[in-house]
Amino acid sequence: MIVINAKSVIKELCSKDKYSFEDLCRLVSVLRSEDGCPWDREQTNKSIRNCIIDETYEFIEGLDANDNKLMCEELGDVLFQVVFHSDIKSENGAFDVNDVIDGICKKMILRHPHVFGDVNVENSDEVLVNWEVIKNDEKHRKTPYEQLDSVSKALPSLMRAQKLRSKAEKNELVSKQDFESAVNAVDNALSAFKENKSEEALGRLLFETACLAKTLDVEAEEILYIENDKFTAGFKPE
Repeated sequence: MIVINAKSVIKELCSKDKYSFEDLCRLVSVLRSEDGCPWDREQTNKSIRNCIIDETYEFIEGLDANDNKLMCEELGDVLFQVVFHSDIKSENGAFDVNDVIDGICKKMILRHPHVFGDVNVENSDEVLVNWEVIKNDEKHRKTPYEQLDSVSKALPSLMRAQKLRSKAEKNELVSKQDFESAVNAVDNALSAFKENKSEEALGRLLFETACLAKTLDVEAEEILYIENDKFTAGFKPE
């Protein structure tokens, strides 16, 4: 988004008591302008890569603490990152924030044919099945590898491990694990690690442990987060 007269926009923004989404977009454009901030102007999508990750996790911290004030603040930070990334891309004509909004609206309409079309569903399970079918059709994913490779590599590794296992089971690439078979897989991985103590064997043990958590319908990333807090609390002064 191009700011024609940054100084006048700055004056206007400073005089307001309440701001809108449009104001946020103009604010970001001002920050990127010659009359804006040197640091913001120097940034690229790559240089602020970790910022959107950090802000998302800070929102999750507020969510876990049921802190509405923190959640509201951190969602603002996440939204700022979305607009900031979009503004950078708009400068070379790749896309702008309106393209982002247009894309997500079209995606949600397409993936909810039971709401915006004539598809009938009985429950949320059928919604998820339809979602996956539509998504795979959109992305032209046909082979087993394409199915698994679609799980984002940027996810935390424990979370990605569980998603990979779930997708492999849904596509019948591996047998569905129950608790006992998952425990056996962990035991085998632990024995292999004890035997050679290699990084590869330890990685397999971590993967199988994440899969064990999946059989209990718990998020491995979340329960390790809780355990980390317990460990820290053990050193808290009385």
